[in-house]
Amino acid sequence: MLYFSKNHLWVKSDGTNAEIGLTDYAAEKLGNIVFVNIPDVGESLSAGERFGDVESVKTVSDLISPVDGEVIEVNETLLDEPEIISENPSEVWLIKARVENIPDGLMTVEEYDLFKEGL
Repeated sequence: MLYFSKNHLWVKSDGTNAEIGLTDYAAEKLGNIVFVNIPDVGESLSAGERFGDVESVKTVSDLISPVDGEVIEVNETLLDEPEIISENPSEVWLIKARVENIPDGLMTVEEYDLFKEGL
């Protein structure tokens, strides 16, 4: 399943594990991404809590976890090449997590498209 958060992250979940990344909308607003600060494997995630940040030439933006769980893998390529997020944000994941809970507040593609229209 594919979900979206109000903080402009996408979540691709198989029910047990999930990939989490920036939406196209977020990447476009941020501009050229120059640095990514993501958690280490084993760190806990709590929905609604900060788990890292993304720095662009324009600003620094907090990453707010859309799920509860534990980090099981980080995209280490981003540590040396953070700009690849800007090139294809819908395919570049930041972290993979073992998911304990997918909150009810996450949106489908259609719901997220409507949400963006209201911004």
